[in-house]
Amino acid sequence: MDPQSQVLDRMDPQSQVQDRMDPQSQVQDRMDPQSQVVVLDRLRSSFRSGITVPEQFRLTQLTKLLSLVEENEQQILNALHKDLAKPKFEAIMSEVVIVTNELHFAISNLKSWMQPEYVSKNLATKFDDCFVRREPLGVVLIIGPWNYPLQLLLLPLVAAIAAGNCVVLKPSEVSAATESLMAELVPRYLSQDCYAVVRGGAEETKMLLQNRFDHIFYTGSQAVARVVLQAASLHLTPVTLELGGKSPCIIFGRIDIKAAARRLVWAKYFNLGQSCVAPDYVLCSPDTRDALLPALRQTLEEFYSQDPQSSPDLSRIVSPRHWTRLTELLGRSRGKVVIGGESHQEDQYMAPTVVVDVEEDDALMKEEIFGPILPIITVETLEESIDFIGRQEKPLALYVFSDESSVVNTVLQNSSSGGFCSNDGILHMTLPTLPFGGVGASGYGSYHGRWGFEALSHRRACMLRGWALERLNGLRYPPYTQTRLSWLRWSTSAKSSCSLM
Repeated sequence: MDPQSQVLDRMDPQSQVQDRMDPQSQVQDRMDPQSQVVVLDRLRSSFRSGITVPEQFRLTQLTKLLSLVEENEQQILNALHKDLAKPKFEAIMSEVVIVTNELHFAISNLKSWMQPEYVSKNLATKFDDCFVRREPLGVVLIIGPWNYPLQLLLLPLVAAIAAGNCVVLKPSEVSAATESLMAELVPRYLSQDCYAVVRGGAEETKMLLQNRFDHIFYTGSQAVARVVLQAASLHLTPVTLELGGKSPCIIFGRIDIKAAARRLVWAKYFNLGQSCVAPDYVLCSPDTRDALLPALRQTLEEFYSQDPQSSPDLSRIVSPRHWTRLTELLGRSRGKVVIGGESHQEDQYMAPTVVVDVEEDDALMKEEIFGPILPIITVETLEESIDFIGRQEKPLALYVFSDESSVVNTVLQNSSSGGFCSNDGILHMTLPTLPFGGVGASGYGSYHGRWGFEALSHRRACMLRGWALERLNGLRYPPYTQTRLSWLRWSTSAKSSCSLM
């Protein structure tokens, strides 16, 4: 088996998620290569017709997508609960509201985003129209993950529609109920000539990636991202990679421990830790750790009661395979479990867990946890925390909890991460005016709001020239002379540009 197949076969193949899939849905709409080609040909033909370019078409499709979410909210909530046991509160806030807010933002701003951007000119181009025109790329492939199966599939779709593209959506087969619902609803609400849903597991995804796209937008693991990049390289297809990584949380200096514990617990155990921007581990001094632990215990009891497994406000691990990975990961740790640690395989439950005495080479530090396990690593100084983070791959998010602005600024100025937030977690990604994306191993490219529109648009440099100043233009024609060269250097220089402003 080739390396690409080996990695794709770890993308939760169909056989590994039967426990959460209706038997009939396992084979429904699974596309063979020829069927995929037929779909892609239909979308390419539609794109070449220019149907997606007008502003009104884009607005109509965005409005229909908004109707899809609003008119089917209960079905969406049911699917999310079936896939991940998501509490209604979390599902509405992190899946429904964030998508509808993004849609309203795009609808309100699309006209201004589509306007040409005029640029400054020099003397040689004084009478020309010089501007940047945003144009759609073509047919975009969006591969969504299972942890936020609605949000992380539809937010890139909003950007793709706003930018005027046709789209192939590939939902995650792991979140099977949401996958099935999207396959049903998208064709019902959106233009079937321009947007399609392709279902399936690793084999279907591998086949899909063999086709040529004009952009691939992938959200998921670093291992599969490498496969996506390899496939894209054959066609020189640009990609956006939204990955993950071990997002640290530094707690240092003066701090309201109770408030810090509440915000940390919420950010970490939201969706039972299955969030790419969840705090992955904590760095703090031994004294801070000793003060933090009782605050964490109290907060966990307040949030989820003394019996968290019975709490309606905790999600579940998405599949038995993911549950096994987490329990084995915790079992390999040399750290000490001081809170939680309980798990129940049949319920796919793992308690909110805190582990102390964790070293840099511990099993919990070897990979992104993506579950309800929070390691705490003790350091003596802020500089030691910053050095620790600097030795790791660049994370998708970095959090700092401190009442001291000097602490926050020191970390901000001496670190690198996809996003940064002080004294809270996750919230920075909910603001559509901020770009959301990674850096280094946590991904590249960003989206949300206009940033997504830009990511899925081609910025075309345009110069519309007339026949004025032909005498000046004549300076560039042979026979060349030193005098002509001097005049051209002056007329095209930055100084001549400034003199025209």
